Amino acid sequence: MGRALQLRAATPEDLEWIHELRHRVYAEELGQHAPDPSGRLRDGLDGANVYLVAARGTARVGFVSLTPPWVGRYGLDKYLTRAELPLLDGDDPFEVRILTVEPHLRATAAAPLLMWAALRWIAARGGRHVVAMGRSDLLPMYRAAGLRAVGRTVTCGAVTFEVLTGEVAELTRRARERHGRTLRRLSAAVDWRLDMPFTPRADGCEHGGASFTAIGTDFRTLHRRREVVAADVLDAWFPPAPGVRAALTEDPAWSARTSPPTGAEGLLAEIAAVRALPVEALAVGAGSSDLIFRAFGRWLTPQSRVLLVDPGYGEYAHVTERVIGCRVDRFRLRRAEGWRIDPARLSAAVADGRYDLVVVVNPNNPTGRHAPADALRAVIAGASERTRWWIDEAYLGYVGPAESLADLAAADPRVTVCASLSKMYALSGMRAAYLVAEPRTAAELRRWTPPWPVSLPAQLAAVAALRDPAYYADRWRRTHDLRRELARDLAGLDPALLVEESVANFLNVTLPAGGAPSAARLVAECRRHDVYLRDLSPLSPRYEGRTVRIAVRDAAENARIVAACEAALDALGRVAAGVR
Repeated sequence: MGRALQLRAATPEDLEWIHELRHRVYAEELGQHAPDPSGRLRDGLDGANVYLVAARGTARVGFVSLTPPWVGRYGLDKYLTRAELPLLDGDDPFEVRILTVEPHLRATAAAPLLMWAALRWIAARGGRHVVAMGRSDLLPMYRAAGLRAVGRTVTCGAVTFEVLTGEVAELTRRARERHGRTLRRLSAAVDWRLDMPFTPRADGCEHGGASFTAIGTDFRTLHRRREVVAADVLDAWFPPAPGVRAALTEDPAWSARTSPPTGAEGLLAEIAAVRALPVEALAVGAGSSDLIFRAFGRWLTPQSRVLLVDPGYGEYAHVTERVIGCRVDRFRLRRAEGWRIDPARLSAAVADGRYDLVVVVNPNNPTGRHAPADALRAVIAGASERTRWWIDEAYLGYVGPAESLADLAAADPRVTVCASLSKMYALSGMRAAYLVAEPRTAAELRRWTPPWPVSLPAQLAAVAALRDPAYYADRWRRTHDLRRELARDLAGLDPALLVEESVANFLNVTLPAGGAPSAARLVAECRRHDVYLRDLSPLSPRYEGRTVRIAVRDAAENARIVAACEAALDALGRVAAGVR
């Protein structure tokens, strides 16, 4: 199809055409519904559905309807009860409905393009599963696309449908396999006006870090670091301690060319002394991701069952689902409960011992909430002996060392604590982290650790940082002050914004539901001002495509963040109102 083909979210003007095309196809052509004298076929979910439209100029080609899980009801509810179709209550499915193309254009690429747009929209909102109704006579086509029948049939008028489900990742993979050439051609030709990229990112966990792309990943334009506000990653706003800077600058040529202690013995000894832990309970790595991959790769298989907190740090879903292929369930946090972990509900979720591993990030990223140590200890104590617990304490310093479960991990073979030195100690570029586990578990992981796991500059920096607790305590206190000031200023931009502070070095801003711009639109608009924020939508449907995370920066950069958000909201508001 030509360069003029446009993919967009439906406008109010599109809705009349959608109702008219729906009547022509589903009432007049297929007999699914009785004809209406108005020549229009409306739906009870019209006010809640999302419609994506393909058009060429003023001529509309086709549309697809999406019902997100936060609507609270689905089109399938008209035909089956939740008892008959329990998958509607599980794992936040998105419903794909009535993909429809003008009859004379059905032989074109419009239908695959609309399905591709639906998958991209769902993935950009954290969707992992879809449900749909498909005509029974077309079941082989749906199976080829990656959908599977669940064994429920629905009859509506003259048409019989199968209830179908599928995983977004698998449907996307098959679409690329079946229509790859067409999609590659269309990626350059289509006028893509949706708020996510046409092409999924390369394999790997989606992190922040677009700010470094703006600086230049080839390192030829590093001066841009002074122009870009990198609030999309949670790096510290402050420099490392003076002793760290001295260690790195005293003889950089020597530290660059010299092999470090093979097993990071000095770093391990320093961690043990500072944290009052036995050195045999420790293992180090080049950042927490190194430790996650190493440990999970040893402990888990595709047959393992894992429980993740949702929303949660995306690396865990990536490793367990996409790299290892585990069966992963979600412990869903609720905005109405302040995103807090309910200990009673978590205890009930793990009571039967079905899980091989439970992952808890505490304080949680991205919600910014902290679960009290005593409550977690009680949950773990009452859990099955067969269940491992991985407690990620990357941001615990903002709460206090008394809240660590490191002492429990050193004694209980079920528990491992992972602690990054990156964010708390302003060492993100150094890549240094450690874990705490019962000595036999720690020894097993050390056996599977390659020599020189942490570079010499990183070891020097980490040891020096651990030796200056007063400096960091002062910087952490100042971070809390800066976060409160940033939250106040952002909340003052618009009373409709929901600003949620964390206990750590970030906060979240949620845009109002309805006609407000999506989080992706806000992020894109702020980038025009060299201010980079993190769209949380791909992490979880819980965010409904409306929440951004903002890292705390220094006072000057925080002022730029507020100014950029104000300008972006104004620009997006004028666009929504039709003002140019």
